[in-house]
Amino acid sequence: MSDLKNDLSDSDDPGSPLPHPKRKAAIAFILLTLFIDILGIGIVIPVLPELIQELIGAEESGASFYVGVIGAMYALMQFLFAPILGALSDRFGRRPILLVSLFGLGIDFLIQGFAPNIWWLFVGRLLAGVMGASITTANAYIADISTDANRARNFGLVGMMFGLGFTIGPALGGLLGSYNLRWPFFLAAALALVNWLYGYFVLPESLPKERRSEFLLSHGNPFRTLNHLKVYPFVVGLTVVFLCKSLAQRGLENVWVLYTGYQFDWDAAANGKALGLVGITAIVVQGGLVRPFIKRYGERNAVLFGTLISAVAFAGYGLANQAWMMPCLIIFGSLGGLAGPAIQSLISGTVSDSDQGKVQGALTSLVSLTNVIAPIFFTAGLFNYFTGDSAPVEIPGAPFLAGAVLITISLVVAIQVFYRFPKSEAVITESNYDAT
Repeated sequence: MSDLKNDLSDSDDPGSPLPHPKRKAAIAFILLTLFIDILGIGIVIPVLPELIQELIGAEESGASFYVGVIGAMYALMQFLFAPILGALSDRFGRRPILLVSLFGLGIDFLIQGFAPNIWWLFVGRLLAGVMGASITTANAYIADISTDANRARNFGLVGMMFGLGFTIGPALGGLLGSYNLRWPFFLAAALALVNWLYGYFVLPESLPKERRSEFLLSHGNPFRTLNHLKVYPFVVGLTVVFLCKSLAQRGLENVWVLYTGYQFDWDAAANGKALGLVGITAIVVQGGLVRPFIKRYGERNAVLFGTLISAVAFAGYGLANQAWMMPCLIIFGSLGGLAGPAIQSLISGTVSDSDQGKVQGALTSLVSLTNVIAPIFFTAGLFNYFTGDSAPVEIPGAPFLAGAVLITISLVVAIQVFYRFPKSEAVITESNYDAT
């Protein structure tokens, strides 16, 4: 294990170049950075569609096109810049990239909060996608300062920050947005800038100069890692399942506020409470149910059960005609969260140690692409069409019904993949794949 990791780990070595409180501060700062990044995403979810409606003077249906395009461009920026920022941090160190990203994120939230028209908001969301891609660098920092003894715990804390950010963010955004649609942006800006100041004076560098690598344009190519998936046919099948589910989930996230406003006349506060419930149930399922369920029934059954639950829940969202149904469906649908960790576990157990990073990178890139497609297909496409004047029949729940179809397809694919690759034959390495 590297000297740096030992220096920055939780063990208190008196010979370390950094004092122990500084090492503790580094962990705290990175976790806070991740929390603010996710909080900044979550806090604007309940208010962004309403702000767009206000800026263009349109109702939910008319605003859905802009919501979809802006959401797609935000995701595209993250897809393009996440590998670039990661590669730049390998060349110049984690600290400068993190600090520049945090400062830029703070300024960007101010731009969005003061946006006088839709075009300024569009520019702000593009910049938010670029600066929010610093999550990649934050994860690299965690890897730098972790040891074998504390790596799982540190990344577990990362997962907790994601859960907390998506729980607190929408609830807080909905609460503030009920008073003023721009307040959530100003709060997110203040948090980012305060964290930037804290990091400027406290955060140490985690990557010494002798371990930095040259920056090449090819290192920032998000498509570069996709070729590694084809080495593992079992993983390719699971990837199809994962992507269908991810695309449906991204569609839900992008159209939720428009749909509930159109169908049930929910405001920012009501949506904040509902999305907060989503975060709470996700924490309960991810933190309390995944491990015992998989231990008792196995990963494959967890994939099938969770996927089936998700398909039913999405159909329920699309057909719901009473507001009280939505919280019930949220609680029921949270059990669909059993599938994601099980899929990741199956993929990790199939891939050789030397290919783990490449395969996980490919999955991350593909999921980012679903973030680009979903706003255009579900929001600017289906919701806009089936709530517009030209629709042959009004179906505001069409995006959720399409999501149910996608998840049903993923269930069928999962069944076929598990049938084709029994447990004893699932692990297929590069050598025996080439032989076939």
